Amino acid sequence: MHILGVDIGGTGIKAAVIDTRTGKLIGDHKRIPTPKPATPENIAASLSHLITESGWSGPIGCGFPATVHHGVAYSASNIDPSWINTDAQTLFSEITGQPCFVVNDADAAGMAEMRFGAGQNQHGITILLTIGTGIGSAVFVNGELHPNTELGHLKFAGDIAERYCAESTRINQHLSWQEWGTRFNEYLNHLEFVFNPDRFIIGGGIAEHMDEFQSFITTKAPVLAAQSLNQAGIIGAALFAESQLNK
Repeated sequence: MHILGVDIGGTGIKAAVIDTRTGKLIGDHKRIPTPKPATPENIAASLSHLITESGWSGPIGCGFPATVHHGVAYSASNIDPSWINTDAQTLFSEITGQPCFVVNDADAAGMAEMRFGAGQNQHGITILLTIGTGIGSAVFVNGELHPNTELGHLKFAGDIAERYCAESTRINQHLSWQEWGTRFNEYLNHLEFVFNPDRFIIGGGIAEHMDEFQSFITTKAPVLAAQSLNQAGIIGAALFAESQLNK
């Protein structure tokens, strides 16, 4: 089945048509900057423009940076606070004129990795972390998703974890890979103490730089790079839409 997958992030909105049988992109993905301010009206307008330009007609899956329950956003991570309690699924469906299905963005990335990537055929507890503007998380137990975990918002190091060791923090504070990797290792060890996972999967842009910081990681659980890298959110959003259509 072909479904348009959309990944709405704090800095960019990406979209591509996905073959859900294989997880492959059909053609190139498109990307536009996330509007500022990232209000419901502005993001919806940008999404509509992206869909119009792509010429797509059909179901759409949207990964979204918030806890999402039945299409409604109950938080606002790196987007405007006016999203809280907004029915994103209805808003996107109405403005695009297409059936849209909205899921937490890290959960979407996790779905892709568990189906087609580093988590394929893995049992036990898997924690996927998407490291970028913030830190998103997806937790799976024997392949089943526990949605909306938001482990990047755990209180940590006197603040919350994502402000301590997100990719944006590394860049903004001009941290070396050793400095950032040491911080990230502290966070992973904290998660390991709490959850005792069988593996971590690292997604987002930072996954392309695993060689730069992996030597600073001391967890017992293996730390794997996401195989879909920056495309995982798009692929997983399409998989989520397919799962909703099949209900």
